[in-house]
Amino acid sequence: MKLLSVAVPCYNSSEYMSHAIETLLSGGDNMEIIIVNDGSKDDTEKIGLEYQKKYPNIVRVISQENGGHGEAVNTGLANARGLYFKVVDSDDWVNEKALQEVLSRLKELIEDGNSPDLFLANYVYEKVGLKRKRVINYNWAIPKDQIFTWDDIMHFRQSQNILMHSTIYRTKLLRDCGLKLPKHTFYVDNIFVYQPLPYVKTLYYMDVNLYRYFIGRSDQSVNEEIMISRIDQQIKVTMIMIEFHDLSQIKCKKLRNYMIKYLSMMLVICSVFLIKEGSDESITKKEMLWCNLRSHNKWVYKKVRSHILGRSMNMPGKFGRRIVEVGYNIAKKIYGFN
Repeated sequence: MKLLSVAVPCYNSSEYMSHAIETLLSGGDNMEIIIVNDGSKDDTEKIGLEYQKKYPNIVRVISQENGGHGEAVNTGLANARGLYFKVVDSDDWVNEKALQEVLSRLKELIEDGNSPDLFLANYVYEKVGLKRKRVINYNWAIPKDQIFTWDDIMHFRQSQNILMHSTIYRTKLLRDCGLKLPKHTFYVDNIFVYQPLPYVKTLYYMDVNLYRYFIGRSDQSVNEEIMISRIDQQIKVTMIMIEFHDLSQIKCKKLRNYMIKYLSMMLVICSVFLIKEGSDESITKKEMLWCNLRSHNKWVYKKVRSHILGRSMNMPGKFGRRIVEVGYNIAKKIYGFN
């Protein structure tokens, strides 16, 4: 059995996918790289098959009808043979030295019988035009270089969200919790991270800059104009997250608080872009989103509204709009878009 399966969702990725694959190949035989060709119309499949032919024990290509990023992740997970599972988008890459360190540590933990449910590492915003790259680490928020539980976590700063880029989940845990991402929907990486969290009993954090998150293509889903145009999909993802867990029933207070913080940020991002779009229809959608949260779970609604960013999204007048701008800048800093 492989140590780590990495799914690489690809859609018309021929211009840049090789960089992602080459960096992953540095992991050697401990890994499998599952290239999911999601209905591409360029040379994505051809390039993938070339890698598969050259590295038959490491690379597999699976082609499917276009189902979107989430369906490509579903396919990767369904076909994964590794003990652990990670997603690396085709325009991103990993640091080879950090990958070797992570694989070595995972192997040690497994051999010692202490393999965690969730392994975390840092990610780096590779934003075009910026010489100084921004690193997201978890120092002072969670213990380092040891197995720990949710009871051991400290205070997460606003920038220290656990995102898909930083996670390596136990494959079996993802399957056991019934993870299945919706088709033809953007921003499903939030579901990928959020849904399994209550099933995670043990964690491990390694302070290495593993994932390189590229930001700079005009057609990326985190481009501001594109996010506004796809706001209905952001709302859809947020509603799935709201409905999946009753946070009031999560016994571990620190995990519950973290998930409330995560859900608050999702609602803030939806609200910010609906307000920035500014039409009566968008304002109505914002109000409906918060009403749906209240209808689904009043306890969670009160908790999210009591969050400072949650309060700011429902303030009227010029002062309210100014607060929204502040919320937008915070969200932009956290998620790194634009």
